[in-house]
Amino acid sequence: MPTALIDGIDTHYELVGSGPPLLMFSPGGFNARLANWREQGKYREIRPVEHLETHYTCITFDRREAGSSGGRVERITWAHYVAQAKGLIDHLGYKQVHVMGGCQGCSVATAFAVTHPDVALSLVLYWPAGGAKYRIAQHARFAQHLAYVQQEGLDAVVALAKNSDQHFGQDPRIGPWGAVIRADERFAETYAKQDSNAYRVLVNGMARTLLDRDTMPGPEPEDLMRLKTPTLIIPGQDDSHATSAARYLEECLANAEYWDVPVPDQTAQTVAARIHKFLDSVAAPK
Repeated sequence: MPTALIDGIDTHYELVGSGPPLLMFSPGGFNARLANWREQGKYREIRPVEHLETHYTCITFDRREAGSSGGRVERITWAHYVAQAKGLIDHLGYKQVHVMGGCQGCSVATAFAVTHPDVALSLVLYWPAGGAKYRIAQHARFAQHLAYVQQEGLDAVVALAKNSDQHFGQDPRIGPWGAVIRADERFAETYAKQDSNAYRVLVNGMARTLLDRDTMPGPEPEDLMRLKTPTLIIPGQDDSHATSAARYLEECLANAEYWDVPVPDQTAQTVAARIHKFLDSVAAPK
């Protein structure tokens, strides 16, 4: 699969299908790999890429610090994730795209639309991640990583990442840069040598600012309220995808359609039909 160098970071991506471009922000939290659209949980059942590639050019990619993409130790914000996606769109030569996010990818998708309203033709938000339980669990994950760094040091994080195939969500001790440590020896060496006190400050800031609310994290509500992008919201209902997060988006987004269908009724056929109906109602990209 091809790789684009975006702001000094390798971005692993895939294009499948034909038709108008559909930029897809992967589910999976901090392990947002393009493969998750086919392999993870509910997505393995509904197979969105398989259904959408019949009418759209699906643009999937490993988010920075995930899968085969690279990364950089810095206090990552939603704007960093948006910049990666915009760089990929520019690399591919698209001026406008439809946008879809799954899970935490909804946070990046909405941030992308807020930052680039003339680029995002529409938004499909499937199972937005959020809710009080989600925030608490995510903060606990960062805290476990920092406790391990305090007790064992950054060298131990590197050794743990290299000798495991798990990611941050499965083993919080590995931290958000585990995939890059595992794939890039030079990065791993630099990571291990950095000042651990400065690193702890950086990671604390990352957790606090990325996951700062008990609904869906991402753009500020005032920015969402100004957004006119046609949007389809499909709610989840579990500890990581609280229905309240989807309702929050319905409240904030002026041009949103809320598909009020229980999770058991969200099948491969019903989800595909609803997304196709929505996208068909939106103007084609220029």
